[in-house]
Amino acid sequence: MVDANATDEPAKRKEKALSAAFVRSVATPGKYTDGHGLFLKVDKSGAKRWVQRIIIRGKRTEIGMGSASLVSLAEARERALENRKLARAGGDPLQAKRASEALLTFEEASRKVHQIHEPTWRNKKHAAQFISTLETYTFPRIGRLKVSEVSTADVLAVLQPIWLEKPETARRVRQRIGTVMKWAVANGWRQDNPADAIAQALPKQNKTQAHRKSLPYDQVADFLTTLKASDAGTATKLALELVILTASRSGEVRLAEWSEFDLQAGIWTRPAHRMKAKKEHRVPLSPRALEVLTEARKLGSGEGLVFPGTKYGKPLSDMTLSKLTKALGFDVDVHGFRTSFKTWTQECTNTPRDVSEAALAHTVKDKAEAAYARSDFFDKRRTLMERWAQECTKQSGEVIKLA
Repeated sequence: MVDANATDEPAKRKEKALSAAFVRSVATPGKYTDGHGLFLKVDKSGAKRWVQRIIIRGKRTEIGMGSASLVSLAEARERALENRKLARAGGDPLQAKRASEALLTFEEASRKVHQIHEPTWRNKKHAAQFISTLETYTFPRIGRLKVSEVSTADVLAVLQPIWLEKPETARRVRQRIGTVMKWAVANGWRQDNPADAIAQALPKQNKTQAHRKSLPYDQVADFLTTLKASDAGTATKLALELVILTASRSGEVRLAEWSEFDLQAGIWTRPAHRMKAKKEHRVPLSPRALEVLTEARKLGSGEGLVFPGTKYGKPLSDMTLSKLTKALGFDVDVHGFRTSFKTWTQECTNTPRDVSEAALAHTVKDKAEAAYARSDFFDKRRTLMERWAQECTKQSGEVIKLA
């Protein structure tokens, strides 16, 4: 047995006095010195643990270094040497140890990042998807790892099984892992982002985007004729027709409220918080669109949601419109009617691109161009939407002459 009244002076004690075999076999309670202030403490119960006695900024301190059953002699020696070097340089190994122990796991960090970003996301669905994809694909594999310990190999293990099978989901998972890691880098917990470092390790995905199924523009009138003749609910039919007549996104119509409409002036003003571009958008209403809204007003009080769902205070669901479209025998997406409108403007009118893009509430992506694009082409769009309504309500075989 070696007495372990350790000090921080290596000259007074023999380094590497212990052996791995001794550590495994020793059972007598006591302290057994090794070197660099490291000693093995054996309790009366037989439990063995590593302790380092070290001078930190002039003060003698003991640092617990873990159970001998979990930390080998070689590992304990390595940590003891690192602690001693740090202390000699004026650092505080004990503070570093506490900081390491307080470090968040990847799951804890992810939930913290989700909490921080949630108020800035456009909708609750996106916020929910951020954390749900991480719960499904990352937490089971790397959730318990300290955020500083997650390696490129760990991220690769998460992404590889879904990279080709679920490419869009995999890309989003990678992006979300990267968001968490960037936050960890900003907090000084790591120096790199392993989600960025694996690009060359993953196979190339087929990035051919699956376009929304759309209806040829010359068949939209037949669709509306079928829609009006169906036995679907009146509110659902009117909502779907308004989506088509205004070339709107489904949510823009389903969440519309009566306070947004000026039926006298024929203007629908969508508030910024409901627009994808987060910018207020005026929609010119064609005569037929105004008729649709007049019919819708007869169904309720003329307040709140224009197209309420079956549950009080809730709007129609997107699935309701999609199911109706399929039930009518048309294998197209509701969003695809915007494509029908865009194609019609390209092939049947001489409408400038800026005008048709404004009708779709698309933003100018070029920042320099956007700085000068102040007009919303409202008057030109009114003429365009009236012509689109004529196209949508014409009889089969009828030809509409457009400028």
